[in-house]
Amino acid sequence: MKTRIVLAAATVLFWTWNACAQMQSVVRFGHFPNVTHVQALVAHHLSRQGKGWFEERLGPGVKIEWYVYNAGPSAMEALFARTIDVTYVGPSPAINAFVKSRGEEVRIVAGAANGGAALVIQPDSGIRTGADFRGKRIATPQLGNTQDVACRAWLAAQGLKISQTGGDAQVLPTRNPDQLPLFAQKKLDAAWTVEPWVSRLVREAGGKIFLEEKDAVTTVLVSSVRYQREQREQLRKLLQAHAELTEWIKAHPQEAQAMVVAELSAETKSKISPELIASAWTRIELTKEVSLESLDTFVVNAQKAGFLRQVPDLHRLVQTP
Repeated sequence: MKTRIVLAAATVLFWTWNACAQMQSVVRFGHFPNVTHVQALVAHHLSRQGKGWFEERLGPGVKIEWYVYNAGPSAMEALFARTIDVTYVGPSPAINAFVKSRGEEVRIVAGAANGGAALVIQPDSGIRTGADFRGKRIATPQLGNTQDVACRAWLAAQGLKISQTGGDAQVLPTRNPDQLPLFAQKKLDAAWTVEPWVSRLVREAGGKIFLEEKDAVTTVLVSSVRYQREQREQLRKLLQAHAELTEWIKAHPQEAQAMVVAELSAETKSKISPELIASAWTRIELTKEVSLESLDTFVVNAQKAGFLRQVPDLHRLVQTP
C-alpha cells in the first residue's frame, strides 16, 4: 500500500514538473509588420517554415510564439499583462513603460535598427517649412508610439501648439495600413511613419519625403523584468541568437529581403513587392547595440510632447543579463 502511495506521489510530482518545464519552454515574442523589425520578420518567417532561428539556438523543446502588434503602446500593454516575454519595439514606448512601471517591468536588452522613419507630405500641400503644418492633418501609427512622440515634439519645436486632442495642427493616430488609403484620398496632409509604409506612401500614393530620421534609434529589443529574472540563461541565448541573426541579415541582404516580402505578405494579407522592400532597405541600418545615451533624444521629445513631466532616472533601463 505504501509503495503505491509513493509511486502515485512520484507520478504527480513528475507530471507537475513536466508541465512547468513545458510552460518554461515557450517564449512569447512580439513585433510589428514593419521593415524596421527586420530581425523579427525573418525569424517569424523561418518559424513558419519549421526552421526557427531562435528555436534552434535556444535548445530542444523551446517553442517561439509570435504576436504581431500595430505599434509600441499595444506591445507594452501586452508585456504589462504578461502575455509576451520579449518584443521588438520603438524606444519611446519602452521609455514610457519603464517610467510608468517605476522601473519595475521593462528592460531594453539590445538594439535592432536605426533609421527607416520619415515625415511624408502631399506634394501639392503647399508645405515648405515647419510653420506650414499649421491647420494640417498628420497621421502617426499610434498615440504615444515613437513616431507619434517625434512628430508632436517636432511640431512644437516649429512653434506650433500641439495637444493630444488638437492644437495648431491635428496629429491623428492612425494604423499604418489605414494611413495609405487615407493619404491617397487626400484625407491626410502628411504622415510620420516607418518603412515599408514610408516607401508605400511615396510609391503608391504619390507622397514626398519632407523629413527623414536617418540616424535615430528606431527599434530596440525589450524584455520584461520577470522574464529576465526567471529565465536569465535563456535570455542570454536569445540575445546571442539576435546578434547572430543581425549579422546574418547584413551578410545576406537579398535572401533576407525575400523572407521579409513573404512574411509581410502573410501578416498584412496584401501583396508586397520585392522592389518596395529593396527601397525601404536603403533607409535602415541594422544593429545589435544600444546605449542609454542614444535614448536621450527620446526623453526630450517625450517631455516636449507632454508624455513625460520630469526627467526620469533611466540608469536601469538598458540592461543585459
